[in-house]
Amino acid sequence: MSRLRTLLAVAALTVAGGLAAIVPSTAASAAACATPWQSSAVYTGGMQVSHNGRNYQAKWWTQNEAPPGTTGVWQDLGTCGGSTPPPGGTCNHPNWVAGTWYPAGSIVRYTNGQYYIAEHDNPGYDPTISTWYWNPYTCGSQPPTGNPPPPNPGGFVVTEAQFNQMFPGRNPFYTYSGLVAALSAYPAFTKTGSTTVQRQEAAAFLANVHHETGGLVHIVEQNTNNYPHYCDRSQPYGCPAGQAAYYGRGPIQLSWNFNYNAAGNALGLPLLTNPWLVQNDAAVAWKTAIWYWMTQNGPGRMTAHTAMVTGAGFGETIRSINGAIECNGGNPAQVQSRVNRYQQFVGVLGVPAGANLYC
Repeated sequence: MSRLRTLLAVAALTVAGGLAAIVPSTAASAAACATPWQSSAVYTGGMQVSHNGRNYQAKWWTQNEAPPGTTGVWQDLGTCGGSTPPPGGTCNHPNWVAGTWYPAGSIVRYTNGQYYIAEHDNPGYDPTISTWYWNPYTCGSQPPTGNPPPPNPGGFVVTEAQFNQMFPGRNPFYTYSGLVAALSAYPAFTKTGSTTVQRQEAAAFLANVHHETGGLVHIVEQNTNNYPHYCDRSQPYGCPAGQAAYYGRGPIQLSWNFNYNAAGNALGLPLLTNPWLVQNDAAVAWKTAIWYWMTQNGPGRMTAHTAMVTGAGFGETIRSINGAIECNGGNPAQVQSRVNRYQQFVGVLGVPAGANLYC
């Protein structure tokens, strides 16, 4: 059975100091607005916030999802503050200026003549890049949610701008061009099902990749003490590259000689004898990650690809990658870290997260 070693130990989530006070869970008056929602704040069930002239109450733990959201976490409590939206068709909002800090709820007029509302605080990002930071806005109505952006002309459902937004501090080794070049190895990857399903799969893959590599920072496993452990000499082919050559590498940290052998056979690459290809060639690194995603159950019940295209949900992708350690209460903090990143990335791609997020 193929298996992976988790690269990073994710600390238990804590509420950062200095956050704005949250109003108690008693119902807020329709005439008064609760404390404004903040993208950096952590909210738990019962906490109330205001956003765009309406009060909302959290049903469970959430962070970085602007009300009304797409996962169902926010309960709409109605309008607040006694204010009404501007009459339809009569917007009077400032022009967008690159590099200007825009808090969530800001409304701007972009150079294309359309209006956009900030769903999350941002330092003046282009409103047309994604729906994570900006959504189209029509005066007199709530901004639309869950509308996928147009297809990427490059063929991948994630544009290079969105990729850079997801991984702002990535190692230069992990190139977008390398990822796109790797797609040919498995044409069904992010090309199965509806446009929404395709984007959900891409978000799920990249969220797990983010978790495994610290945001595409690490190319190889950081704990060198583990390196000699990944040689299973019971395999008939042994470890021709050396006892300590099969440590974790690449976006999903491929490890063990039997995984390198299987991936190499599937991809037509000499990975058993030259595992260093995974850390020296970006396209090869991405191909090994997609190979695992598309073909290996790992400790789970299905491949991660199957989980996303059949509606089994993001939680099953965690089970396929590291479920033996994290799922069923094994490490809820790491599971939550993966879920948080997935929810962020589906927001970038403008689609809902779907059901069954946990394992």
